[in-house]
Amino acid sequence: VQLVESGGGLVQPGGSLRLSCAASGFTFNIYIMSWVRQAPGKGLEWLSSISPTGITNYIDSVRGRFTISRDNAKDTVYLQMNGLKREDTAVYYCVRGDRFSYPDDPRGRGTQVTVSS
Repeated sequence: VQLVESGGGLVQPGGSLRLSCAASGFTFNIYIMSWVRQAPGKGLEWLSSISPTGITNYIDSVRGRFTISRDNAKDTVYLQMNGLKREDTAVYYCVRGDRFSYPDDPRGRGTQVTVSS
């Protein structure tokens, strides 16, 4: 299993970023995929999941601002982040798993998102 995140960076409050996660080494289109994050000094926080058929769910703090999507033809999952806030600063990880199993599921190395003026 290999998951490689990209797209992070430094953005001003209110800005947008689109994260990507390229998956390989497994049959991507049969797995729920999720995004989680870890803010400085805090534990992993589940953000959003998407089923193989595109059913999505979100934690309340990002619903309406973040959008998860996937392209099964490209074995890639995305996270569009709009209206970013300083408290969104964290390392963002792609996970092969759902909102309950994510702490123990395979994840990538992460991509840093910093929201600052």
